[in-house]
Amino acid sequence: MTATGTFTPRPGAAPLGRMIRAQAALETRMLLRNGEQLLLTVVIPTLLLVLFSSVDIIDTGDGKAVDFLTPGVLALAVMSTAFTGQAIATGFERRYGVLKRLGASPLPRWALMTAKTCSVLVTEVLQVALLTVIAFALGWSPHGNPLAVVALLLLGTAAFSGLGLLMAGTLKAEATLAAANLVFLLLLVGGGVIVPLEKFPGAVQSLLGLLPISALSGGLRDVLRDGAGMPWADLGILAAWAVLGLGAAGRFFRWE
Repeated sequence: MTATGTFTPRPGAAPLGRMIRAQAALETRMLLRNGEQLLLTVVIPTLLLVLFSSVDIIDTGDGKAVDFLTPGVLALAVMSTAFTGQAIATGFERRYGVLKRLGASPLPRWALMTAKTCSVLVTEVLQVALLTVIAFALGWSPHGNPLAVVALLLLGTAAFSGLGLLMAGTLKAEATLAAANLVFLLLLVGGGVIVPLEKFPGAVQSLLGLLPISALSGGLRDVLRDGAGMPWADLGILAAWAVLGLGAAGRFFRWE
C-alpha cells in the first residue's frame, strides 16, 4: 500500500504500436532535417520535372512533355526515398552502432524495419503530393485507375526498400554511399524516367524493361498518360524484385 501522493513504478516497454509510431516519427523527422536527403528526395525530382517540361531538350514523343515526364519523376521520387536515401541513412546508422543499440532496445528488429518503412511511406506521400501540384501547374492531364497507381507505388516502394536495405546491410557505409548514388544516376538515365526506352537498341530495351524503375515508370505512364487498366506485367516485375530484395535483406542483413 502506498502513501497518498506517491506513485508505484511500473517498469516495462511501451505497447508495440506506440513504439513503432514513435520510431517512425523520429525517422521521418531525421530524414526531413537532412539537407542532402532532402535534395535527393524532393529538390532533384522537382527540378527535373520543371526543367524538362519547360524546355524542349529531349524528344518525349507525341503529346505534352509533362504527361510523359510526370509518371517517370514520380517513380524517381519513390526510388530516391525507398532505395537511395534509405540505403545511405541505414548504412551509416549501422556503421556508427545506432542499429546495434536499437536492436538491444525493447523495440524488436522487425518493428524497427517496419518503422523505417512507415517513414519512407510518409515521405513519399509528401513527395507525390508536391510533384502532383507542380505537374498540374505545368498542364498535366492524368488518366487511369487510381488503385492501379497506388498498387504500383506500394510495390515499387517494397522493391526499392528491399534493395536499399540489402545494400546497407552488406556493404560498408562509404561503399553504400557511392553505390547508391551511382545506381541512382544510372537508373535515372536508363530506367525510362527522362529518356524513353524506345531510344535504346532493341536488345538493351528488353533488359532495361526488367528493371524495377522501368517497370514502375512504365506502369505509371501506361495508367496516367494512356489510361490503361491494371498493368499486371509491371506489377509482376515489381513483385518479383520486392520478394527477392526483401528476402535477401532478411537473410544477409548484418546489424553490426
